[in-house]
Amino acid sequence: MTGRDPTESTPVALARRFRYLQVGMALQGFMLWVPVEKLLMSEIGFTAASVGVMAAAYAAVVPLLEVPSGILADRWSRSWLMVLSSAALAVSVLVGGLSRNVVTYVIAAMILGAYFAMNSGTVDSIVYDTVLEETGSSQLYEKWVGRMRMVESGALVCSALAGGLLAGWTSPRFTYFASIPFTLMSILCFVRFREPRLHRATQPTALRRHIALTFRVMLREPRLRPVMLLAALAALLSQAVFEFGPLWLVSLRAPAAAFGPYWAALVASLGVGGYLVSKLQLDQRRTATVLALTVAATPLVLALSQSLVAVILAQTLLAVLVSIIGIHAGMLVHDAVSSNVRAGVSSGVGTCGWVLFLPFSLVVGWVGRTYGLGRAGWLFVGAAVLLALLLAHSAYAPRPARALEAATAVDSASRVLDEEGEQTELACREIVDLLTDYLDGTLPETSRIGIAAHLTRCDGCTRYLQQLRTVIETVGQLTVADLPDLPDGGSAATSPRE
Repeated sequence: MTGRDPTESTPVALARRFRYLQVGMALQGFMLWVPVEKLLMSEIGFTAASVGVMAAAYAAVVPLLEVPSGILADRWSRSWLMVLSSAALAVSVLVGGLSRNVVTYVIAAMILGAYFAMNSGTVDSIVYDTVLEETGSSQLYEKWVGRMRMVESGALVCSALAGGLLAGWTSPRFTYFASIPFTLMSILCFVRFREPRLHRATQPTALRRHIALTFRVMLREPRLRPVMLLAALAALLSQAVFEFGPLWLVSLRAPAAAFGPYWAALVASLGVGGYLVSKLQLDQRRTATVLALTVAATPLVLALSQSLVAVILAQTLLAVLVSIIGIHAGMLVHDAVSSNVRAGVSSGVGTCGWVLFLPFSLVVGWVGRTYGLGRAGWLFVGAAVLLALLLAHSAYAPRPARALEAATAVDSASRVLDEEGEQTELACREIVDLLTDYLDGTLPETSRIGIAAHLTRCDGCTRYLQQLRTVIETVGQLTVADLPDLPDGGSAATSPRE
């Protein structure tokens, strides 16, 4: 901690700082075309086979671009990457609305995949760094990222209802075009937003080294692996509920009128999870254990029940629980990495989620088609049990200290590069800049811990610290009479004008 309670620090300043980001997220999420997408697709000649091709193309683009876009956000600007994502969304909707055949619409879907890839991990990284920059702690991250989820969820619900009405009054194609102005307005909000600068705190490194560092952190940090898997499994289950959940309604012969409220409830679950996550205090082991047991038991309804109401309630509850766990897992990931690789690592988590989802979706589809959805429900149970075990592990495992970015960035980079035997010049330069404050005792305790950890591994910085301490002690003992004369014979204590 930094010596001040983040729960008492500038809530008004944080709200003001996030204002443009929240409005931009709401405008970006106001997608009028989503509820009528299948209608337009059927009009231009889509079949079940071509829908599968489109899904495969979309699923290939997102994981392919996620990590590169995250690295771009870390090296360049996260706000401007959000601008690019809105531009990609606008182009995708425009191409989709203009499509007259399957091939053109598949291209639109691939551009939409680029939008999702650029969004993945970027918003979470912005929120985390802004909270850390304003308060000195990540303690309020869950609260504010939950608010972002609520804003996004509210926009999706409102646009789903408005889009259906607009398509009924006009046409599905016009509904696509009506969505574009909202997306373009989101660009103005992202430009106005003052993004945090913590990821710029370190000296720029070569692109090759930055990419290598990002992947080493993801692959070789022991404390990061379980929380990355936790976040990826939460993403997998969330995607699976939205993708396969409607099939249970079809198999139970739900009336057409039930699909609208059902989908609205699923979309709203994102906002409900965002609201609840900061209230539950998942750092407490008892709370995490209860949540783990609940998320493991909920999918049993999908495997055992034939009640339409029970299935809808179970899916909605599962979506809420997974949303809560996903936000909490995101905070654990951010806590474990430094800002200079935060967006890249967070995007890597999204990639892991997609990599896990692809085989999972194929197996669920095959089991559901061959043996029925009841058997497929057991796959949801298995994934939920594994998610529950990882959540419990995160609650009982020792948590890394939340350090100030200037120290954690140095320590993380130093630790990863030292494993490869490389020279940590960047880390040492950053340490040198902080040593005076370190000796003065003005750094937060967590920052002092990070610097101390680096000093235990770096003889060069340790010698420099000893020299600096000696210089300070010597200078403190000098008097005016001890100062040397100037070259012209004047006293060193004499003003230049005298």
